[in-house]
Amino acid sequence: MAVPAQVLVVADGDVDRSLLRTLGGAVGTMLIAADGGARQVMDEDLVPDLVVGDLDSLPAAECSRLEAMGVELQVAAPDKDESDMELCLLAALASGTRRIVVLGALGLVRPEHSVANLLLLADPRLDGLEVTLAGRGSRITRAGTAGGPGALEIAGEPGDLVSLLPLGDAVEGVTTHGLRFPLADETLPLGPSRGLSNELLEPTAYVTSRRGRLLIIHTRRSMADAPATGGT
Repeated sequence: MAVPAQVLVVADGDVDRSLLRTLGGAVGTMLIAADGGARQVMDEDLVPDLVVGDLDSLPAAECSRLEAMGVELQVAAPDKDESDMELCLLAALASGTRRIVVLGALGLVRPEHSVANLLLLADPRLDGLEVTLAGRGSRITRAGTAGGPGALEIAGEPGDLVSLLPLGDAVEGVTTHGLRFPLADETLPLGPSRGLSNELLEPTAYVTSRRGRLLIIHTRRSMADAPATGGT
C-alpha cells in the first residue's frame, strides 16, 4: 500500500462534521477511526480504512457491518496500557505518513480523555511529524522537540486567538512575529499562563523556538466570540 499523503484519525468526541466530510473524502487520505468514532465516520457516508480500539463503544452488529464492508478491525484487549487514541496514532505512524489530523479528540464526556489526547502531542515518537488536533474553529499542533528547535506558520485573520503553552518543563528561545504581544528569545515555563490568548495582528504569524515542545492553539475569533450553547 502506498504511503498516504495524510492520515485522518476520528475519535468519538466532538467531531466537526464539515471537516470530516472535507478531509475524509480527500484523495490520498487514510481514514482511521478510534472505536466509536467509526459511527461518526459512517454517519457521513464515509468508510474507514481501519478501526482501532477495544471496541467497547461499538455494538457487535456495527462491527459485523464494518467487516462486511471490508474494513480492517484492529481489536485491542480491554485491559491495555494505551488509550484507543494512542493506538490510532501508532497505526498512523506505521503507515509512514508525515501528516496526521485528529478530529473528535476533545469535548469528551470524561475530561481526562481530552487531557490525555492533548498530552499525546508530547510523545517523542511524533517528533518531526505534522500532527494537528482540529475542530470547530480551532487547530492544536506542536512545534519543536525536547532538545531541538521548532517553527510554525499560523495562517488566519487579524484578531484570531493564539496560545503558546509548553509541553514539558520549559520551552526556550520562543520568538514570535505578527502577534499582538511579541516574544523575543524568551522562555515559557510549565505552569504560568503567559502564552495564553495572544492575537494575530496580520493574516500570517510565525513562531520559532530553540528547544522544547511547544503546544500552539489557534482559534478563529468568530468561534471564540460565539455564544455557548447546550447542544453537541
